[in-house]
Amino acid sequence: MFSSNTKVKVDKSLYARLGQIASAGGYSSTEEFVTHILEREVTRFEEAEDDEEVKKQLRGLGYIE
Repeated sequence: MFSSNTKVKVDKSLYARLGQIASAGGYSSTEEFVTHILEREVTRFEEAEDDEEVKKQLRGLGYIE
């Protein structure tokens, strides 16, 4: 996998929680775990059959009303 130097700001307490989960899940780093989660979610949205399905998913995540 090609890696870049792009950075995303995450609240310190959330990052600590992600680190604990990553460690328990056997990931080599918090960054690897976060990348895995993001890739999985992007794939889910890409596989959505239409715009209405994407809107439904975004509503479920609380991003839109």
